[in-house]
Amino acid sequence: MKKSILVVAGEISGDLHASKAVRAFKQKSPETVFWGIGGDHLAAEGVELLQHTDRMGVMGIVEVLKQYRFFKAVLKQIVEEVEVRKPDAALLVDYPGFNLRLAAELKKRGVKVYYYISPKVWAWNKKRIPKMARVIDRLMVIFPFEVDLFKGTGLQTDFVGNPLVEQIDDFLSTDFKSLPWQSDRLVALLPGSRKQEIERILPSILSAAKLLEARFFDVSFMIASPNERIKELVEEQVFQCSEKPARLDVVCGEAREVMRQAQAAIVTSGTATLETALIGTPHILVYKTSAFTYWFARTVVKIKHIGLVNIIAEKTVCPELIQDAASPEAMAAETAKLMSDSPEKDEMLAGYEELRQLLGAKKAAENVATILCEG
Repeated sequence: MKKSILVVAGEISGDLHASKAVRAFKQKSPETVFWGIGGDHLAAEGVELLQHTDRMGVMGIVEVLKQYRFFKAVLKQIVEEVEVRKPDAALLVDYPGFNLRLAAELKKRGVKVYYYISPKVWAWNKKRIPKMARVIDRLMVIFPFEVDLFKGTGLQTDFVGNPLVEQIDDFLSTDFKSLPWQSDRLVALLPGSRKQEIERILPSILSAAKLLEARFFDVSFMIASPNERIKELVEEQVFQCSEKPARLDVVCGEAREVMRQAQAAIVTSGTATLETALIGTPHILVYKTSAFTYWFARTVVKIKHIGLVNIIAEKTVCPELIQDAASPEAMAAETAKLMSDSPEKDEMLAGYEELRQLLGAKKAAENVATILCEG
């Protein structure tokens, strides 16, 4: 009988990381059947998708509450499938709001739960740690400092390496691709991969780009979208915005190439900020959410920074412009410092080198696959 593994990755970045682990696992056990929730990357690895990340990728308290019935229905769907298919194990990837609830249901049904990419309990809520220890069988973390958080809980925790380090190194070894830049001074714009991010953040980013265009006559901009569906949202938003640069293009599926070729970048908070740093492109971090979500986050977040680069480094490597601070004027001013030689740029690039040392060079996907095979 073929081995069956449930895999759940509710966001684009988790989908990519999960797909690498699935590919590595199939090299060890090619007959294993994977099914669950994911995106285009998991689908490409032959995973049967019951739900796609396009619908699952919602962030913010207000936004999640609006979709509460949908998420409840999806949880019920997965649990019912588990009872029918009886998987040998489950690989849950990040996405804690959904996956920790699912883990509890899986535990009740005797399914062994492997959790890859820990919820950021060090930032949000350390009270989650005892619950995690109860519902997870083995935790695989991607930041070395996370292992100590779970000491004494009884939860076996492994630092498997950060998946982005190997992925970015592989990417940096490839040849440059031709992209439709309209000049020689290049700025990348990464407005996020969620609908509400694009609607809230992209207009301000476009206004900032127009200000930069007025300051640097030879600058052009490129927006990187992860897939065609997000590209359509971006193009719709660009069309609606009156304040935008003249030299602007939108490309699909080439985010890392856009980052690599750009002299500077404006990046929405998330995994993309860490990718940009590992590629070596100077960038600023921006983020806007609903007023209530921002207020709530301010009351519960226990750390100084929100950007992964700054959190790992435990200092400000990249400027963070959040909520009202993310004005077009502020974005343009901070980005301008990075578009030519400056102390700010030199200090940032030195911080990138320190970041790489902290993350090490372990091969995360292979380590995850090995742990899954141990059973």
